[in-house]
Formats: sequence, structure tokens, C-alpha cells
Amino acid sequence: MKPLLKVMMVLALAFASTFLLLTLTGVLTLEKIQGWLEAARSVNPWLLAALVVALLFSDIVIAVPTLSVMMLSGYFLGALTGTLASFTGLLLAGSAGYWASKRYGNILLFRLVQEPQQRSEAINTFQRHGPVVILLSRALPMLPEVSACLAGLTGMKFLRFLGLWIISILPYSALANYSGSVSSLQNPMPAIYTAIGLCGFFWGSWFLFHRAKSRERRLQTQDLG
Repeated sequence: MKPLLKVMMVLALAFASTFLLLTLTGVLTLEKIQGWLEAARSVNPWLLAALVVALLFSDIVIAVPTLSVMMLSGYFLGALTGTLASFTGLLLAGSAGYWASKRYGNILLFRLVQEPQQRSEAINTFQRHGPVVILLSRALPMLPEVSACLAGLTGMKFLRFLGLWIISILPYSALANYSGSVSSLQNPMPAIYTAIGLCGFFWGSWFLFHRAKSRERRLQTQDLG
């Protein structure tokens, strides 16, 4: 487990560093993103949708605040169009992370985990737990990007990854955009309740998964004893 966690931490720090750099320098803030979306809407709705796709696609590199972007997408574009734009952006981001890591991930893996046995352990660990990590990755910032990269790096079949990724992003996009579409500056509560509900769902799911795995390990230890 430790070799895999080491790779995950390095990937997460890489994504976090780009986000912090752009945020601290003022290049990327939620206020600026909202301003860009408002400006795009005043020009053309299709430009607005393309900007949402581009912002969410760039999340694979610069860790964009995806939930906020999707809620703004629903607010400006409406629930259906916003969901389609958000889903497209996240689908492209996940696919790009998968294929880039499949092509170049071995370089990182060989640098971070030099022992062949530990590399095999890291790959086998993600192959066992990767599906759950992908499905529940929205519980933490940067974890979706990390899980997409690990799927490519560890050789998960693309169609399997794609299916899991779609299951994780489609309802997430739909809920976020719907809550944004029924929210306003005067009544932001639907978006706030949705954000709290999504966080609670994913954290609760992680808790139940961790509890089940801990129980499984205890039973295995008892059997060995």
C-alpha cells in the first residue's frame, strides 16, 4: 500500500501546486471564473458552453474548482445544457489524464518506486481498489485527477476506466448543474445544500468502505491466527 500512496501523494502535490500558484498569483480565482463565464454569455451561449468544457478539461492540469464551475454552468446555461457541457469537460479531462499517464506514467513510477516488487505491489493494489477510488474520488480535491492518472499508469483497461469514470461524473454533473440552475444570488441555498449533500455522501461512502475493509482485514488476521 505504501508504494501506491507515495505515487498518489506526488501526483496530488503536483496538482495542488499548480492550483496554489495560479490562485496566489491571482490568475485563477472563483471571481475571475465567474467573470469569464458572464462575459462569454454576453457574446454567445455556445462560447459559454465551450468555456465550461475548456475549464473542466484544464482541471487535469491546474485543479479547477470543478463543483463551483458546474454550479455556475447550471446557473448560466440551464440544467440540461450545463450538464452536457460539464460532462463533456470532465470526460475529456479524465481521458486525457488516463492516456497521458499510460504513455508517460512509467517514467514517474520507476523514479518514485525503484524496487520491482514494490512497483508490482503498487499496481496490484490499485487494480484491486482502483474502481472504488474512481467512483468515490469526488470526496477530495485532486483525487479525481489522481485516480484517472493512476488508472492509466497501472494499466487499467480503458473501457473499464471509462465506464467507472462516466458513472462517477454523470450524476455528479447533473446534480451540480441542476442546483445551480435553480439557485440565484437572492436564493443560493439549493447550491449550498447540494454541495453539503454531495460531500456528505462521498465522505459517508468512504467511511463505509474503509470500515468494510478494516473488518475484512480483521477476519483475515483471525483466520491466520
